[in-house]
Amino acid sequence: MGASKGKGACSRRVLVVGPSWVGDMVMAQTLFKVLRQREPRVEIDVLAPAWSRPLIERMPEVRRAIDMPVGHGVLGLAARFVLARRLVGERYGQAILLPNSFKSALVPVFAGIPLRTGWRGEMRYGLLNDLRLLDKKRYPLMVERFAALAYPPGENWSEPLPRPKLRVDGAGLPVLLARLELGDGRPVLVICPGAEFGPAKRWPEEYFARVAEDRIAGGWQVWLLGSERDRPVTGALHGGLSSEARVYCHDLAGRTRLEEAIDLMSTAAAVVSNDSGLMHIAAALGRPLVVVYGSSSPAFTPPLAERVRTLSIPVDCGPCFKRDCPLSHTRCLSELPPERVLSALDEVTRG
Repeated sequence: MGASKGKGACSRRVLVVGPSWVGDMVMAQTLFKVLRQREPRVEIDVLAPAWSRPLIERMPEVRRAIDMPVGHGVLGLAARFVLARRLVGERYGQAILLPNSFKSALVPVFAGIPLRTGWRGEMRYGLLNDLRLLDKKRYPLMVERFAALAYPPGENWSEPLPRPKLRVDGAGLPVLLARLELGDGRPVLVICPGAEFGPAKRWPEEYFARVAEDRIAGGWQVWLLGSERDRPVTGALHGGLSSEARVYCHDLAGRTRLEEAIDLMSTAAAVVSNDSGLMHIAAALGRPLVVVYGSSSPAFTPPLAERVRTLSIPVDCGPCFKRDCPLSHTRCLSELPPERVLSALDEVTRG
């Protein structure tokens, strides 16, 4: 985490109310970078769910993470008020709200933060006094919508937006690799077959297995990353491999903390993923990356990196942005063959 410079050294202090998804939090780092570019001495604190603390601590632009005391979707008025009263002494000059919910505006209001900036969202008149009306054509990407809140209304950036870039704990890697019994010198393909949002963003695990088989036959090893909830998917993928290939495929889903997954992924020769939080982490680590899009779209939340290929197929019902396929066929995923992913993987790893 970025070191605090003390109250007397900064021009002002900003509280950012962060998003609730891993990928969105990664993209929020662009906002933090823009704030620091515009005011190098600004101090940025981020109020977000507790799970995001290890991720925020890998962002040097942030002074500290503050845990949101209530869960996603919970009103929790009393807990929000208690937190807000604790924050009064921080003397924030501005709050920037990334969620569009009514609830996300309550802590900044209760804390008496004088300037409260955000998109209109859920009818937040009276809660926000720097209320912006979103022009989706002007800001088609989510990262642009985040970054725009660093500027006065109507002002735009003239240079390309800075991309997220996470720090890695290289010193702790040997211990982590030893604990998980990883290594053997083969290049690593990280596969992220889960998607917290829902099944409509998950490429079939048997397709991922064919990619894994191909790379293992070519002398690679495969690490499967994901949360505890992804274990049924990674387990099916691992179980679908030949007995020879399983020797070089390590199912790590649910076995690593978020910060450990970041450090492990930093060593990958390439990553193949659905549109997920881990995909955005891979991009922020600069890994060669192939992403399969189903119900979502790279036109809204693309990976923010150079060596990337995004794959999708046009279907008359998409992108629908649904958790589950409304038509129960998931053609946007099932009709995208493994051969396309393997070809894209060759492109991003060439040279």
